[in-house]
Amino acid sequence: MAVHPENNFTVVDWAIFSGLLIFSACIGVYYALAGGKQKTTKEFLMANHNLKIVPVATSILVSFLSAILILGAPAEMYFKGTQYYLYMFGQMTAVVLATVLFVPLFYPLKLTSMYQYIELRFKSRAARLTATVINIFSTLIYTGVASFAPATALHAVTGFPEWASFLLIGFVCTFYTFMGGIKAVVWVDAFQAIIMFGTLLTIVIKATVEVGGFSRVWELNEEWGRINFWNFDVDPTVRHTFWALTFGGMINWVGTFGASQQSIQRFSALPSLREAKIAVLLNCVGLFLMVSTACLAGIAVFAFYAMKGCDPSSNGEIKNPNQIIPLFVIEMLHYPGVPGLFIAGLFSGALSSVSSNLSSLVATSWEDIIKPHVKNKSEITHAWITRMLVILFGIVGVGVSFAVRKLGGTVLQVSLSFMGAASGALNGFVVLGAFFPCCNWIGAMAGPLVSYAVMMWIGIGKYTVIGVKEELQFPTQNCSSDLNLTTPVTLVNLGIHNYSVPHTYPSVILTNFSTVMTTHIPNEGEEESALRGLYSLSYLWYSTLGLIIAVSVGLVVSAITGPMKVEEVDTRYLIPVCDILCCYLPKSCREYFYCGAKYDEETTVSRHDRDLNSRSKLVSGEKIDIGDGNQLSARSDIHLMSMKPLSDS
Repeated sequence: MAVHPENNFTVVDWAIFSGLLIFSACIGVYYALAGGKQKTTKEFLMANHNLKIVPVATSILVSFLSAILILGAPAEMYFKGTQYYLYMFGQMTAVVLATVLFVPLFYPLKLTSMYQYIELRFKSRAARLTATVINIFSTLIYTGVASFAPATALHAVTGFPEWASFLLIGFVCTFYTFMGGIKAVVWVDAFQAIIMFGTLLTIVIKATVEVGGFSRVWELNEEWGRINFWNFDVDPTVRHTFWALTFGGMINWVGTFGASQQSIQRFSALPSLREAKIAVLLNCVGLFLMVSTACLAGIAVFAFYAMKGCDPSSNGEIKNPNQIIPLFVIEMLHYPGVPGLFIAGLFSGALSSVSSNLSSLVATSWEDIIKPHVKNKSEITHAWITRMLVILFGIVGVGVSFAVRKLGGTVLQVSLSFMGAASGALNGFVVLGAFFPCCNWIGAMAGPLVSYAVMMWIGIGKYTVIGVKEELQFPTQNCSSDLNLTTPVTLVNLGIHNYSVPHTYPSVILTNFSTVMTTHIPNEGEEESALRGLYSLSYLWYSTLGLIIAVSVGLVVSAITGPMKVEEVDTRYLIPVCDILCCYLPKSCREYFYCGAKYDEETTVSRHDRDLNSRSKLVSGEKIDIGDGNQLSARSDIHLMSMKPLSDS
């Protein structure tokens, strides 16, 4: 018999849950009244570049770890085993690369919208607007799905209405973002991270104690085949392998942490480059703590039900894998206040992601689309326009949540594929601009657009062919004998109505956009083809393939239409990887390897002289004009490596 958890939800639980929402709103009110009272766009969108390291680091982290961290990561470990844990190492490597490569590139530019960089680098407003539009659409869909995932799980386990969750998340996020701007978003994120971590840690401790200690947890998982880290299969259609989780995960996340609007907007709001680097690098610590705790929760809860002898997905207590953690909380953590803390943790994940999306949407739409048309208006008017944009995107985000709820399985997967396609395309803009001086604006537009179209095509076709039967077994020896354990369970509570999977093969795909979707398991007699193999590509390689397509097409189109010359590109918009590598080559070789362009003695001398002049100005304390109304000074701690001349070996 299924548990009816709403009967166990006490006044204390509602008080804790309500307290989270009220406290978040109060932070917005505080920053609406403190400091400059959000009267300028610089304060509202960038906090006057005066935020603190730890809150910014935490905000970057939870912007990308939504409620699925609490629901999906433990479910993945419970149903599929420990291999998913390797994904964390791919993420941590991505953080290090983002700190080394992208933070020194973007921070000195003091960008409100990262897509300003595209116009500065390629001298093309069309390229900038193309990237902005792709970002706005994909972020809005992400906003709707981020609200949808926790709302459905809460409804299934607590009886809390989905529509009420959508409205609560949308209203609270819109309110404190409208009132307090980026300051409120960052500090609320920091508070919500504590709630999320506390929720996961409580689950780990309770399950481990019930089983009899961590050694017993590990032993039970080994008995049931859950300890399965090492799969070195090089087949890219295999869902999870060592290579997909580490290398694929790294490429998925390096752009997210270093070259996404959410991340750039936050680390650019810090006072110096050194602090920006520290803030991003601290995400390694945050990822280790949060992801490790979530994964431990999955294996601890599995050990609990293995010891009990009855898997809830096999006896019908839960209808989809994401309900396993809520069920455990209701069954075993029914102390006053603990279920309320759990719901607060779920909502914290949704609030942090949605508010970060709102803030980034407002920044990009204001800076890239609206600002050029209202330059003659007062600063107060500008600030109010940005606040109205918060309300607009808040309403649209809630609408997308309701739309996702009605879409059903096929279209839900299409929406997730849309976001995966956008990731490769947007990263393509940055990689083409930062690493390839020869790329022109035509190539910069063509590459990402082709990548976006191809990845959308693959993603839409994917739902017809993906899926491999899982071989892991589940404890059922103590379940009721009258249950038919091979009866399919339809995952209706995720809005997925088209497919069903047997109890013994629960199939879950966790995407890096923080949601869950099911897989269709093809019949054994289905005909294989090259196209089917392409559709079967693991979701972990989506960003990688999208990036490869974007860069390849972009470079080919640039070569056909006339590549840019090295001297046409300001070194401030390049990541000097080529310069660094070329410095170790003999002079006779360096003339052929200057970032893919033929060595030009006159050009090199002029760039050398300019860079030395800039360096001397920084040392003497003078400011350097970098365009777009921004200046650099010695305090900016500019990445001087980008000014290193080739003659310095």
